[in-house]
Amino acid sequence: MNGALELISLFDLPQGHEGTVSGGNVAAAGGDAARELALRLYEIGFVDGERVRVVARGFPGGEPIAVRVGGTIFALRRFEAERVLVAPLRNGRAKP
Repeated sequence: MNGALELISLFDLPQGHEGTVSGGNVAAAGGDAARELALRLYEIGFVDGERVRVVARGFPGGEPIAVRVGGTIFALRRFEAERVLVAPLRNGRAKP
């Protein structure tokens, strides 16, 4: 193993699991709308090193996704959650 972090989108993090936001958000690349979304995600707390936890998912399709960032829970649409990269925590599941 080379020690590199496995990065996945926040949308792909399973319900009840935690991860750490890594490398900012993917949305920063692209046009004006993508940059505005990246800024919005940054402003609400999706910053490098911040721990996040997937609290719940909508049915069907898993959208929207409810995510805890700090002491606040946010509902994100799939396209928003896919723009946040996270490194899943080794133990996976969050403490209740």
